[in-house]
Amino acid sequence: MSKESDSKPEVFIGTSGYYYDDWREVFYPADLPAKKMLEYYCQHFPTVEINATYYTIPNYKTFIKLAERTPDDFNFIIKVNQETTHRRRENESALQKLSESVKPLVEAGKFHGYLAQFPYSFKNNELNRKYLVETKHLLGSAVLFTEFRNFTWDKPQIIAFLKSNDIGYVNVDEPNLQGLLPKQDIVTNDIGYIRYHGRNETSWWEGKGSERYDYEYPEEELKEWLTNVSNILRKTFKTYIFFNNHPTGKAVKNATQMIEILKSKSLL
Repeated sequence: MSKESDSKPEVFIGTSGYYYDDWREVFYPADLPAKKMLEYYCQHFPTVEINATYYTIPNYKTFIKLAERTPDDFNFIIKVNQETTHRRRENESALQKLSESVKPLVEAGKFHGYLAQFPYSFKNNELNRKYLVETKHLLGSAVLFTEFRNFTWDKPQIIAFLKSNDIGYVNVDEPNLQGLLPKQDIVTNDIGYIRYHGRNETSWWEGKGSERYDYEYPEEELKEWLTNVSNILRKTFKTYIFFNNHPTGKAVKNATQMIEILKSKSLL
């Protein structure tokens, strides 16, 4: 797929989640009430990934509040529940429940897609490809972005497969370890997507909790992505860039740096 016009693509840069206590005094003022975090976040970023939905699916009242506390042009990406990506036993019911819950964001024009982050154990085979197609069908017209962790998905045929099924692709930055995916510039549904997880090689496989994402990118590592970002922008009308290296506010710092880097190159 290609861009429909030569107009400059929109670029939305944000973080994976916003509700972190360890961002206080790093990003949030120390005395900022927790219920004011999202409003504060919106003063700095135009988009966010909601990751809490991976662990549990909130009721619609939660999403009413998210819609009420954000600007009219704010963009939400919602991560699907672990039932969809990891357990894969009750996918239909999980997606139905999530779809019902996010309706307030849809009605407000602030919902812009689902993120399905599959584990390393989810390998490229016929059964799993069929599962992806079924998942997209269950979501109907909603945009679905898929993130793979296993290198077996790094094949030209997969690009064609995702395009033919209108499934988006998530480019990732992660440690340079055997079995993981390299830096890429793949677009399969006219919308670019990049996630930065950090390059914490020592904690990637064995780290507990958020340890694997405890990494701050030096500016030169962010600049390594300039060619890839440029290639993605040429193929899209909209691109999302998210930083998932959230421990102690590293994601906020790197997202802000990336905004300045892209502005300096007239890419934003």
